[in-house]
Amino acid sequence: MRNSINFTIEPPNNFEQLLTLYESLGWNSLDLTINDLERMCNQSWYAIYVFDEKQLVGMGRVISDGVITGVICGLCVLPSYQSEGIGKEMMNRIIQHCEQNRVVPQLLCVESLEPYYETFGFKKFTIGMSKNINR
Repeated sequence: MRNSINFTIEPPNNFEQLLTLYESLGWNSLDLTINDLERMCNQSWYAIYVFDEKQLVGMGRVISDGVITGVICGLCVLPSYQSEGIGKEMMNRIIQHCEQNRVVPQLLCVESLEPYYETFGFKKFTIGMSKNINR
């Protein structure tokens, strides 16, 4: 991992960087705005941001009641920074935060990512379902 990488819970000054990150991963099919992304992060129970100097290169968050369950979502790393251990470190910090607060971490993922999350001790336990809505 690069020496200039910094993990923090302090959000970016400008959420345009998060929009750029989401779009670089093809994650903005809902046409989220900068304001949507800022609200999404601010309303999360826990969020972690990764910067290289002042550039946002990764982010992950947990939505939770703060008591029983926390759903990990939006874990992402800029493509040019992937495979450097940034995602792994974010997951470890997210899991640690959940454990410290006695919140059970859960997540939904595509089937191809199951082996990755299994390395953190996650196990398949249910069938996920989703209902499309008009936005």
